Amino acid sequence: MTLEAADGVIKYRSQRVAGTFAQPSEWVQLNAARTTLFDLGLIGVTGQGVGFGNLSLRTQGDQFLITGSATGAVRELNAQQYCLVESFSVAHNTVQCRGALDASSESMTHGAIYQTNPQVRCVVHGHSRVLFDALLQGNAPRTAVDVPYGTPAMAQAVTRLVLGQTALPVLFVMAGHDEGVVAYGADVASATRLMVETFQKVLSHDQDRHHRR
Repeated sequence: MTLEAADGVIKYRSQRVAGTFAQPSEWVQLNAARTTLFDLGLIGVTGQGVGFGNLSLRTQGDQFLITGSATGAVRELNAQQYCLVESFSVAHNTVQCRGALDASSESMTHGAIYQTNPQVRCVVHGHSRVLFDALLQGNAPRTAVDVPYGTPAMAQAVTRLVLGQTALPVLFVMAGHDEGVVAYGADVASATRLMVETFQKVLSHDQDRHHRR
């Protein structure tokens, strides 16, 4: 994974208030799901020390709780390592948030999903070479290869993609964000399960294929 493809470089303009906020009751479940994804290697840090992967949970309206920037190297986060995105503007490339850390570099992508489909409660973003390649080779929904991560263009592309999906949960590939895959659903469990089960199925198929050679 190249530095440019990694998930830890913020491209939006952050407007952060270093305040506290109430944690939603689902925070424990969200954090446990993140640890599971970390253990599978879907969340982590590159050899260059850049973090990748993030999770979020809708709180109210289009506000959402999301893992803080530069937390990919930590296996189990605490509440202070999450950030509350209070508002965002795709047009102005800004994210207004509250917490001790800036929100994830993918915050506008998460926000675009919540804003487009009010039934979505959780968004999961992971990185995997084998899953990314398998989804591209299959018929999975995808954003265009010329759309980079963390940009208004990606948020707009994701909006169009979400509008085209009628059922939850959904798994799609960010073709212009090397190794980047996203799952979203009506709750933490369904979004995480789709990501994990698809990843494990692809891994099993890949291992079987190599064993038969």
